[in-house]
Amino acid sequence: MAPLHPVVEQVTRRIAERSAQTRSAYLDRINAAAAADGPVRGDLPCSNLAHGFAACSGSDRLAIRGARKPGVAIVSAYNDMLSAHQPYDEFPAWLKDSVREAGGVAQFAGGVPAMCDGITQGRTGMELSLFSRDVIAMATGVALSHEMFDGALLLGVCDKIVPGLLIGALAFGHLPTLLVPAGPMPSGLPNREKSRIRQLFAEGKATREDLLEAESASYHSPGTCTFYGTANSNQLVVEVMGLHLPGSSFVPPSTPLRKALTEEAGRQVVRLGEAEQRTPIGEVLDEKAIVNGVVALLATGGSTNHTLHLPAIAAAAGIELTWDDFSDLSAVVPSLGKVYPNGSADINHFAAAGGVQTLIGELLDAGLLHADVRTVAGPGLDRYRQQPFLDDGELVWRDAPAKSLDIDVLRGVDDPFAPDGGLRVLEGNLGRAVIKVSAVAAEHRTVTAPARVFDDQHAFSAAFSAGEIDHDVVVVIRNQGPQANGMPELHGLTPALGVLMDRGHQVALVTDGRMSGASGKIPAAIQLTPEATAGGPLARVQDGDVLRLDADRGTLEALVPADELAARQPAAGANPAPFGTGRELFTAFRQAVGRADQGASVFGQAQPRTDQVRA
Repeated sequence: MAPLHPVVEQVTRRIAERSAQTRSAYLDRINAAAAADGPVRGDLPCSNLAHGFAACSGSDRLAIRGARKPGVAIVSAYNDMLSAHQPYDEFPAWLKDSVREAGGVAQFAGGVPAMCDGITQGRTGMELSLFSRDVIAMATGVALSHEMFDGALLLGVCDKIVPGLLIGALAFGHLPTLLVPAGPMPSGLPNREKSRIRQLFAEGKATREDLLEAESASYHSPGTCTFYGTANSNQLVVEVMGLHLPGSSFVPPSTPLRKALTEEAGRQVVRLGEAEQRTPIGEVLDEKAIVNGVVALLATGGSTNHTLHLPAIAAAAGIELTWDDFSDLSAVVPSLGKVYPNGSADINHFAAAGGVQTLIGELLDAGLLHADVRTVAGPGLDRYRQQPFLDDGELVWRDAPAKSLDIDVLRGVDDPFAPDGGLRVLEGNLGRAVIKVSAVAAEHRTVTAPARVFDDQHAFSAAFSAGEIDHDVVVVIRNQGPQANGMPELHGLTPALGVLMDRGHQVALVTDGRMSGASGKIPAAIQLTPEATAGGPLARVQDGDVLRLDADRGTLEALVPADELAARQPAAGANPAPFGTGRELFTAFRQAVGRADQGASVFGQAQPRTDQVRA
């Protein structure tokens, strides 16, 4: 194994240094909370404890009443509308049995909301999506607040759900906690074919029935969608951070192995509460684990949504993670995965090629991951080189392939798809943004073209349908930031922008909103901060201004004299009090939310010192 890469070491050290005070205060809090001797419910008054087992029966009732066996909370994002979460229907019963077998008692402590960005994409409900992460965190906190639990099992897969569960659980960082995945659906219609039909529909060359047939052939059964969006990025990143059992991320639902791994998670959380191997989540998620998560994201071209989620998760553990950390790591972490939208394969192909275990082995051997970390499987990330199997019905782990079984999907550090991670920070007179270039061809990474400005994605779609945009263009969609309307994903823009690019035009997108984890071939400067509604320079951009996006140099500029840009009257911001699809319930969130580069969280975050803010 190579020594730790100097940039990985340097970034980790500076994160630890800037976070020293907040991390120390966080650890003090969770250590104080862990001071109880025996199950925490033993300190409850009799009336309180009686409420805690009133609905129980049999051995569980006796165990809770006796206050000697550890209690485990099950917090689930189950619903049967989301394909990724439908498999969780059966998990609580399996987990209760396995926790009981291990000498504990599990209770379903609470459910958290789980909305589907695929359903709300392009609709007003998408304006609740990012805020749902913080609602999930609060709901997790409510579930764990009863002082009945000595450990937790978190059931969630998609988009904002895993980050929300983690943020909530970190408020109870003294508890041993495992995340329990559910696995991807079988491969369906290839993603490139689905994308082709979407573009044809955008051009009026395919019918709605053609489009619906393609979509339903792609999203077709229980399990996670198979492209490498935020949901599957969640799973990979969480496993590399040591919060899943090794090899559990991409085992399909409704298989004997999936059930065996779920049951083992129940047994393991009980073991992790034992004094000699106590492993609280707040200590697992330290600076090294956070850096490991970023490295894994970059090495696989994962979702840009994690430039919001990982800083917010880190902040919940008292750690300050910045976009500069992402950018500096991206410069030295090679691109090892090609999963759609970065390539033609899906997540099942990635898993078959060696998956997370082969990836971890490659990165560890190259010194790009911290090996000396705590995980829910035990000390050291080397354990995550192994993958699970059933041997005569017994769950066992064996070494995964050391090298990829399909170099078109997964490669080694000595033969990467690209020398860097493909995630970059753009800076200039419009502010700061992020861009993912892992699916963007080299010739499209620099665009200089006149701006066409819109205040929502539907206005752009109308202009495109009317034939008003058939030229080189930088499409600006503003007033889409967290303060404006909750920062919706704008993935629905992709087919029309792809049509313009395929016609030979220079095309780019600049927005203070988000793109989906399925961001693809269009160069997109996203999550621009400060956002237009908060007075950012994007509010002063006008139709016809020439904008330059240069992903290679890391710049985003309006080629307008500085005095002229500053003298312009900013355009109107977003409607401060929208109604419909529940948006009126989130007015307080829009008023409290932080900047995109600080995680766009309503919970606040340690502010960087003035000497850490780039000019």
